[in-house]
Amino acid sequence: MEKNTKRTKEKKSKKKIWLWIVGGLLTIFLIFIGTAYYTIQKTMNKINTPLIETTDESKEQKIVTKKDPFSVLMLGVDERKDDSGRSDTMIVITVNPEKQTMKMLSIPRDTRTEIIGHNSVDKINHAYAFGGVPMAVDTVEHFLDIPIDYYVFVNMDGFLQIIDTIGGVTIDNDMDLTFDSYHYPKGEITLDGDNALIFSRIRYEDPRGDFGRQIRQRQIIEAVLKKASSKSSILLKASDMLDVVGDNVRMNFTMKDLIQLQSIYKNMDGNLEQLSFKEGDGKRIDNIWYFIPKETELEKIKSELKAHLQ
Repeated sequence: MEKNTKRTKEKKSKKKIWLWIVGGLLTIFLIFIGTAYYTIQKTMNKINTPLIETTDESKEQKIVTKKDPFSVLMLGVDERKDDSGRSDTMIVITVNPEKQTMKMLSIPRDTRTEIIGHNSVDKINHAYAFGGVPMAVDTVEHFLDIPIDYYVFVNMDGFLQIIDTIGGVTIDNDMDLTFDSYHYPKGEITLDGDNALIFSRIRYEDPRGDFGRQIRQRQIIEAVLKKASSKSSILLKASDMLDVVGDNVRMNFTMKDLIQLQSIYKNMDGNLEQLSFKEGDGKRIDNIWYFIPKETELEKIKSELKAHLQ
């Protein structure tokens, strides 16, 4: 009888211990989730900047769905002290969820075009300097004759912090390049933030000029997206990544949009087609060098992007 009582007490004692352990782990998990949600929400409140005022009834903010195509303008801005900066990187991405495809177009920074809202013809990357993100979006919309639904602004100097936070990126370099003390051999190379920033800016040392630079920028962006989306990076670096993103990124995607984007992107991995300008010419006008797109190629790109967004 005493043995049975003792066993019953031992079972109850073990049950209490397991309840305490499970309860403790559940409490820690809930605190982590609560803290993560608070941190994510705080970061989203910081980076979410609508492109248009809510009082503007002429155009409504689009919502990401699994059906409707949409477009994104990515602006990599080189911000300097006492200067509004230039959008040295301008990439348009169109997404068609139903077809599960994406198209990416890099616009050469020196492209000569009309700057919408400034009453001038200038290099397309000057649009941001003249009127910030809204003028850059309006100018790209006019240049490509497509609507731009979303934008993502990235401070390029801060971008290196994101790369360092996720432990660097690995890319396949298609050309041996040297810039000052920086050397990038042909083949697979791993870059930290500082090396990635220099690698993405090289122009004159590459015989392809700005076109070669665009290729490298796309490689880095794709490598960052791939590594940052891995579960190990999210779990181990989430807090640090949110801090860096909050300081260096602005966008008009909402939290709900980003959750939907993650679901869409999972089905599109690898279905990214890269477009580029290959047939334009360089020309000096008033002693300023411009890239002049070939009209037939520009019209072809416009048609392709329009069809993808329908």
